[in-house]
Amino acid sequence: MIEIRNLVKYYGDIPAVNNVTFTVQKGEILGFLGPNGAGKTTTMNILTGFLSATSGTVTINGHDILEEPQEAKKCIGYLPEQPPLYLDMTVIEYLKFVAELKGVAADDQIKQLAEIMKLVRITDVSNRLIKNLSKGYRQRVGIAQALVGNPEVLVLDEPTVGLDPKQIIEIRNLIKELGKKHTVILSSHILPEVQAVCERVVIINKGVIAAIDTPEGLSHKMAKTSKVQLSAEGPAREIIHKLRLIPGVRNAEVVIEKENGITVFEVENDPDNDVRKQIFFEMARNSWPMIEMKSMDPTLEDIFLQVTSTMQTGRKG
Repeated sequence: MIEIRNLVKYYGDIPAVNNVTFTVQKGEILGFLGPNGAGKTTTMNILTGFLSATSGTVTINGHDILEEPQEAKKCIGYLPEQPPLYLDMTVIEYLKFVAELKGVAADDQIKQLAEIMKLVRITDVSNRLIKNLSKGYRQRVGIAQALVGNPEVLVLDEPTVGLDPKQIIEIRNLIKELGKKHTVILSSHILPEVQAVCERVVIINKGVIAAIDTPEGLSHKMAKTSKVQLSAEGPAREIIHKLRLIPGVRNAEVVIEKENGITVFEVENDPDNDVRKQIFFEMARNSWPMIEMKSMDPTLEDIFLQVTSTMQTGRKG
């Protein structure tokens, strides 16, 4: 659906984007991450046709964004970090205006806009002035304008910035719903959000691609060891001894001993060896009640910090 090949963008003598290459498959929700100044916004502006590249190509559904800009842009719905809203218009007036700009046939406008407003849950505020809406509703209107014209690709730049926790959950669920019918590129600084919503992640830093994989794949690649945290009832020393004997376990330590007789253990094991099943059987064999067991693999936030800091260290050297 989207192909970005050898993309380069210079501002004067400074490369903001340097030989960036990645693809996005049809129906995929892709997270696009990067620290401030990484080249993320520049890449998105080139992708959506707001900025020209120094060299390289961007193809949307077979259309080159430079050679066939109109056809390529028809495939894209874009929500920038600051939604392009006209505050003195009502919601329905604004969406009709966007539909006119996008060339939606007059006969199709009423039905299409009604479906979009229902999808993003703004039907009840359709006749209200946008300036009188809450931040959450304005963000929904911004997503609605991106959906006008039924584009195959949605590019969402920080869609939940400034929202309260309830609004963030609502927009997150909406993005998941949109991902059923659209290819979505999601840029966000809220890394748990990306981990919850996106199927694959691209991390850009210093203008180059630092990592591309699923969140699970990145976690596996970045982890030198894997850790499991275990809460159980029983003799701590004996449990430690038995855990250390399990093949693949490198070490086991007590994290905390609680007053109710429950001990929390941390088990370190080889990243290629999932020991949770063996731990379960060992605890059951010795009749030691296991209260909880959870993986302690690196989060996307851990991976992001590790990847970007490693590149910065490498550049200094």
